[in-house]
Amino acid sequence: MDGSTPIDLDAALPRHRDIYHGGAWHAPASGTYDDTLNPGTGASLGAVATAGRADVDAAVASARAGFREWRDVAPLERARILKEIASLLRRHGDELAMIDAANCGNPYTEMRGDAGIAAAQMEFFAGLVTEMKGDTIPMGPERVNMTAREPLGVVARILAFNHPFMFCGGKMAAPLAAGNAVIMKPPVQAPLSALRLAELVEGLLPDGVFNVLPGGTEAGAALAEHPDVAKVTLIGSVAAGRAVMRGASETLKPVLLELGGKNALIGYPDSDPDKLANAIVTGMNFGWCGQSCGSTSRAFLHDDIHDAVVERLTDSVARYTPGLPTDPATTMGALVSRQHFDHVMRYIESGKTEGARIVTGGHAITEGPLAKGCFIAPTIFADVTPDMKIAREEIFGPVLAVRRWSDEAAMLDEVNALDVGLTCAIWSRDLATAHRAANRVEAGFVWINEVGRHFLGAPFGGVKQSGIGREEGIGELMSFTHEKNIHINLAGQ
Repeated sequence: MDGSTPIDLDAALPRHRDIYHGGAWHAPASGTYDDTLNPGTGASLGAVATAGRADVDAAVASARAGFREWRDVAPLERARILKEIASLLRRHGDELAMIDAANCGNPYTEMRGDAGIAAAQMEFFAGLVTEMKGDTIPMGPERVNMTAREPLGVVARILAFNHPFMFCGGKMAAPLAAGNAVIMKPPVQAPLSALRLAELVEGLLPDGVFNVLPGGTEAGAALAEHPDVAKVTLIGSVAAGRAVMRGASETLKPVLLELGGKNALIGYPDSDPDKLANAIVTGMNFGWCGQSCGSTSRAFLHDDIHDAVVERLTDSVARYTPGLPTDPATTMGALVSRQHFDHVMRYIESGKTEGARIVTGGHAITEGPLAKGCFIAPTIFADVTPDMKIAREEIFGPVLAVRRWSDEAAMLDEVNALDVGLTCAIWSRDLATAHRAANRVEAGFVWINEVGRHFLGAPFGGVKQSGIGREEGIGELMSFTHEKNIHINLAGQ
């Protein structure tokens, strides 16, 4: 995965477009196939199977059979296999990145990084298999009491469209390391890299241990409700999280939800304007068109530095120029679909109508070589007030709202006023000030003088309606096990 050889998209695309379970490819029971598109060009990338409830039943049955074999594989042997998969992901990272660039619209260079992250997550969790330890509990003479960690069974993971391969390749790691079988439901907008992954790993795992079920809301609902699915996870919107949780409640199965955010970046008056402007733009993830749950899409700037920072934002954001996602030179890609493009444009129009001032952007790109794609210029609004939709609602697009503040307590109340709390970035040279703010903000993941980065081993997740549970650390691994207590009476015979 060195990026030195141009990638042929047609050669990289998966040859199989059906449902993968039980170590084999299966046509959907309904016979339904739906087109998947390149949002950068509007061109078709071919049809993909659409799974329904009957297909979910078949996939779950295959996964249960695979689980019975996989759970008895020695932990270090499981780790060896996962490391072999990680090596495979690294070798094929460039082609997988090209598939995602074409199918979800994010730039090829960004997707290459995603492939590396997926491989690193696989290696990380492979290295933790011997940490699934129990305890011994003193009970006095002639008694032994101990706990053991055991896998749950069949785990279903419902994935988001903004990092299709990183989520599929990386999120399979923890449940597999713990001894579970997994069913991955890739995003309906961008299923192709998951299908290619199934082709690549075929034969490395026992049949039924890794399964890919492309489909829409019917398949997702069926997985959440299925009595033989032991746990269901989702990366997606708050509304989708509520739906999954309702479905899971039918069988009281645990859920892991990484949901939306309307995340704040707070600039204190002692911050350097140049560094802060760069951080604001970086934290918005404009390269992915702002399509990230963790994007810091609300910037709160103290009155003393507000104007100096805002005037620097246009120059700072200039490094993001929309282009064809498959072009290695592109720094900003396309929105994932025409439907989502229209959704984001409505928010931009609402910002204009409600009186926010456009600092830069605020328009779609409808001419030239990008005319057939879903492209929106990076957009920054200033003079935003708390009642505006762009200040309150997650847009999931390249739209940043800038707020001016002077009273710290009032600002922190406004930061915390929303019913979501995923990330927050705090910028100040005074660590006492920054630490005080970090304690006050209602968010699950806080950066101080940093923005946007995840750190493997550090737990990531939200509070309030931004989710349930934590990922990317040892806690994620443990969440795919249950604790069993074993009590032995040595004198009982």
